[in-house]
Amino acid sequence: METKITGTIGPVTKKTILDEIDSIQSKLPFLINLKADDRHNLAKMGDKTLAFVTKGLDYAKQNPTIVPPFLDVTQFENEVNVVTDLSSIMKSIRQLLEKIDDTTMLAGSEAYASALVFYNAVKSASKVDVPGMKSIYEDLQTRFPGRGKSNHPDEE
Repeated sequence: METKITGTIGPVTKKTILDEIDSIQSKLPFLINLKADDRHNLAKMGDKTLAFVTKGLDYAKQNPTIVPPFLDVTQFENEVNVVTDLSSIMKSIRQLLEKIDDTTMLAGSEAYASALVFYNAVKSASKVDVPGMKSIYEDLQTRFPGRGKSNHPDEE
């Protein structure tokens, strides 16, 4: 069996990573969670809209006499800066998350394949009455409910 995942994450490393994630979150105390309805109803800002918003801010700063008194240009600029800064951070985190997701998927697949190899060995040992294998086989067999004798779990 070829294995592609050979790395390990020790408890100290895992704790350090989780602490660093907490640290990042503490540096962004203004982050929020939206309800599904709120997400659906909000105006969305993509790349084209970002260009429009950035131009609008530039023009508002260059033409203060046209800015309505109820529009706070300083807050407007802050909003644009938050969007651009968080977008940059989000791109980096998405790349990391994709690697974590892909590695988790591959490691899970490899672990499942290893478990099936072991399961089939236990199944064979149980059939020839190797002491202690029947209880292990019966415990592991619960993963494959409703399977007849003609079905093999390694075909799943």
